[in-house]
Amino acid sequence: MSGEPKARGGGLGIPPGGQGLEETRIARAALTRLMEPGDATGALLVMALGPLEGLQVATGKRSVDPAIEGRVRSLLLGRGTKAWEGFAAASERWRGRVPDLAPHRDLETGARFGGRFVIPEDPEWPDGFEDLGEQAPHGLWVRGEDQLPSHRSAVALVGSRNATNYGLSVAGEISKGLVDRGVTVVSGGAYGIDAQAHRAALATEGTGLPTVAVMAGGLDRYYPSGNEELLREVARRGLLVSELPPGGAPTRHRFLRRNRLIAALAAVTVVVEAQWRSGARSTAHHAADMGRIVAAVPGSIYSASSAGCHRLLRDGVAVCVTDVQEAYELLAPAGEGLGGDREDRPAIHDGLAVEDLILFDALPVQRGAGIDSLTTVAGLSAAQVRAGLGRLQLMGLCQQTAGGWRRRDQQAENR
Repeated sequence: MSGEPKARGGGLGIPPGGQGLEETRIARAALTRLMEPGDATGALLVMALGPLEGLQVATGKRSVDPAIEGRVRSLLLGRGTKAWEGFAAASERWRGRVPDLAPHRDLETGARFGGRFVIPEDPEWPDGFEDLGEQAPHGLWVRGEDQLPSHRSAVALVGSRNATNYGLSVAGEISKGLVDRGVTVVSGGAYGIDAQAHRAALATEGTGLPTVAVMAGGLDRYYPSGNEELLREVARRGLLVSELPPGGAPTRHRFLRRNRLIAALAAVTVVVEAQWRSGARSTAHHAADMGRIVAAVPGSIYSASSAGCHRLLRDGVAVCVTDVQEAYELLAPAGEGLGGDREDRPAIHDGLAVEDLILFDALPVQRGAGIDSLTTVAGLSAAQVRAGLGRLQLMGLCQQTAGGWRRRDQQAENR
């Protein structure tokens, strides 16, 4: 048994017997390089034993005894999981990567490009990942200064890489409108609809977190290269996240696996354009499997780019949305700050005349807007906007700030 203390250190830079937060972070960093995204066997091992002990077993530095087998099998029974390949087969898959594990190096590399490694033990770990179960990542490599958002205040906006002008226009309008309403837009950083969603989100002047891009490879490089400038801006003003450590290549399998993270980071997934077989449909099905709301934007029946959206609608996976307000209304019941405990209480804007309701919907939540901007968004004349603002101000529904007119934050005033 003299070798046991050495096994706990493992040659991975983890102090023998270490169980603190940083030791856990080091172990989880190693797990992200050892195991492929969505490796259910590895996830169950870590769930049963914890990241430090699980890493020791996965790297062969601790043998699998009957006690460990029993803990994992109890977990399998409790979760009703039937697929189990066993430790022997999984260990064979992991063995070739063990010599390359250097979690300290990966953490230092991440820090050099301004990143950090967030783990489930951290307060900012996304609450939506609970619904992923054994498909949850071991940790997230993050670039950007903001905290990871709650899924209750985020919408995933996804679609085809080969987007049409129609799809790009719709994606831009919905993305910008959601961010104007205080919602974070999540997407995958790819060409087409993803890029348009990020670009439109960054075009706003809101004070919140505008957008999150979920990458399929390591964050030490921007991929695809054609979106490098856009992704740099996302890292500066939003967040880039990945479950792959620095140097991780964005393979086809990893693109498909990252779709579950996009779905988990948002309460609502909106598919703008998707072909009959597409990654966007994969994201939608991940969202539906977690019990999240899925929506799709209809297109021309003659357009192959909308065939996947129509398929989601026909199969009952998605509800139809045609503008930003419809997308926002799907999110509102899920977010405490976006409607919270709605029950049967009347909304503060119930009873408004149609013209005033249109103007109220056009008012931004965070930043102010001028009269000219409101006339464009609401489709009203300048005189109608000025008169409507006066009525809404008397009702306590809007206020004038240095930056212009916006909705009145009654929840903040009541706190």
